[in-house]
Amino acid sequence: MEKRASFTLIAAALVALGLVVGGYLLGDGLRRARAADRSVTVRGLAERNVTADLAVWTLNYSRSGEDLAAVRAQIDGDTGSIRRFFAGLGFPADTLRPAGASVMQNFDNNGVQRFTVTQRLQLRTGDVARAQKAAARQFDLVRDGVVLQEGSGLTYSFTKLNDIKPSMVAEATRDARASAEQFAKDSATGVGAIKSATQGYFSVEARDGDQANYGVADTPFKKVRVVTTVDFYLR
Repeated sequence: MEKRASFTLIAAALVALGLVVGGYLLGDGLRRARAADRSVTVRGLAERNVTADLAVWTLNYSRSGEDLAAVRAQIDGDTGSIRRFFAGLGFPADTLRPAGASVMQNFDNNGVQRFTVTQRLQLRTGDVARAQKAAARQFDLVRDGVVLQEGSGLTYSFTKLNDIKPSMVAEATRDARASAEQFAKDSATGVGAIKSATQGYFSVEARDGDQANYGVADTPFKKVRVVTTVDFYLR
């Protein structure tokens, strides 16, 4: 009987111990689960001023007349003037290439047939500073009889975005962590590891104020911007 009673006490003690340990583990698991759910979502910003490394200038010009051959000769003359203009500014010949041409015919009020020939040339260069100087002197073409039509314009592009993306993403992430740390400080908690993160869209736009200074024309001075969304654990 004594052995049976001892066995019963030991079994009861083991059961009680198991219940205590199980309750602790369950409680600790719930606590850790709740802690794992604690997080804060913030956004980080990175901006960088850059200068365009590619200039593209599209030049549209046309001539009209009753004699198609004569109109084409005038267009050829304008093309020669444009090529001489850029050659005089030091641009290699292969930076200026044909980008399209068209011929339209119609009849005026007197029933006379007229032809309009439109030619398009495109300058593409990495010498942005030289392109700016050319744009500043474009009225030299007007003095030479070349009339640029609607659709002509000089645009500047920044093509080295991939070179600065990694460092800008890192900068935006640091900015996000700083915001999260401020939130954690205000709520008497700490910032842990990253739970999830989303990289935003990279935008390349004119710097603030530059577009206004250049009017409707493009500007070589750009601002690259990215916003990342990061979810940090709180501890």
